[in-house]
Amino acid sequence: MPLLALLGGYLVGSLSFAVIISRFMGLSDPRTYGSKNPGATNVLRSGNKKAAVLTLLFDAFKGWLPVWAVLMLGGDASVAALAGLAAFVGHLYPVFFRFQGGKGVATALGVLVGVNALLALATLGTFVIVVYFSRFVSLASMVAAVFAPVYLVFGDGVAWQAQGAQVLSLSVMGLLLVWRHRENINRLFAGTESKVGSKKS
Repeated sequence: MPLLALLGGYLVGSLSFAVIISRFMGLSDPRTYGSKNPGATNVLRSGNKKAAVLTLLFDAFKGWLPVWAVLMLGGDASVAALAGLAAFVGHLYPVFFRFQGGKGVATALGVLVGVNALLALATLGTFVIVVYFSRFVSLASMVAAVFAPVYLVFGDGVAWQAQGAQVLSLSVMGLLLVWRHRENINRLFAGTESKVGSKKS
């Protein structure tokens, strides 16, 4: 079951909904414009808010689904977390789309919801707070991703029961998410990263 969970999670994660939904709605491939990142934010640059919202929801759903499926089939929480990690890796490097994936923010949130809804809420709260004070979505995404495994460890035995595989999965997700935001990091240091609500010149 662990091997099937990992394979299934990766294949589900490899469904790049930014590309699928854009094709279905007659929009340009999000890998050809803007940041060239197949994610909801870049799809929004097409001017189609509905496509962006659908991309966000389906990207989160594919992160949640493998975790939920493993638990429903009687697998333990460790296998479920690893299946979620596999889905996240699939989103970053999708086998169906020449391994050109997104940054994984929505998919990571979906995995967190599957692991523990309260943990996901705490992580989302961190994201909202950082966005509110900094106005940088990229910074908020990275901070939230890094804090997720920290919350999991410190909440062990209090708000939830943490397992080693869960901590490992969330830690790897956080590191990969930060790595995928390396261009944003460079722009943050250079002072050229766009802020929420700012108008482009």
